[in-house]
Amino acid sequence: MVNQASETFSPVLYLPHGGGPLPILGDKRHEKMVSFLKEIRSKLGEPSAILVISAHWEKDQATIISGSHPGIIYDYYGFPAEAYQIQYAAPGYPQLAKEVFELIAASGMPVKMDEQRGFDHGLFVPLKLMYPQAQIPCIQLSLLRNLDPGKHIALGKAIAPLRKKNILIIGSGMSFHNLKAFFSQDVDSNKENDAFDSWLIETCTSQAISPEAREQRLIEWEKAPSARFCHPREEHLLPLHVCYGVAGTGTPIAQVVFNEEVMGKRVTSLLWR
Repeated sequence: MVNQASETFSPVLYLPHGGGPLPILGDKRHEKMVSFLKEIRSKLGEPSAILVISAHWEKDQATIISGSHPGIIYDYYGFPAEAYQIQYAAPGYPQLAKEVFELIAASGMPVKMDEQRGFDHGLFVPLKLMYPQAQIPCIQLSLLRNLDPGKHIALGKAIAPLRKKNILIIGSGMSFHNLKAFFSQDVDSNKENDAFDSWLIETCTSQAISPEAREQRLIEWEKAPSARFCHPREEHLLPLHVCYGVAGTGTPIAQVVFNEEVMGKRVTSLLWR
């Protein structure tokens, strides 16, 4: 009997990118998150390229940044002048963008490329901490404006073949994203935060949950405890659904690699590898 070597899959990471540029500006409420982003690189290896699904880009159809040298989009307001001088000059990767386009098109989903758009802070904030030299080519994939969780899982499944290459796939969002609650001292809001966080960790990491049930739980995430309190709008959660879609064909059970307070609320990062 011939022993077949097990396939190797590139890691998939759902991470928090924090409040605008604050992680880069030295905000103390982000210290643990900043340390995590600087240290997680050691678990990821050295990818030949990075694909980021950012909570801060929604389009009617899946869209891929395809320029050779994307600029920076300062998609935040009301911060000090230094927040608008941040640079992250990572090269684009038109060839990879085309490959992603072809994978999504082959799945039957509408897709297009955008040669003009720059990187938003969902990409440049975490990557400036993780890969500060900005030498690794990057592309960015949009969310779908319909915010349909099932379609975002399907989007991830469409690009899953990328895991067989040395490409790091990152879903950049926040597992808790109620802006008012970040500035509240309400104890009940912490209880709601913890309830949803526990559900999310169980859903993504429990070996007792079948793949079919896991996917259904993510599709029906609004049924989770305090779901709509933690995500009044789900754009910061859906990068996780894309990550799950990518990872589900290889290693569907995630590992918790960060579970600490960011701006006073518990936030989780998950790694599939």
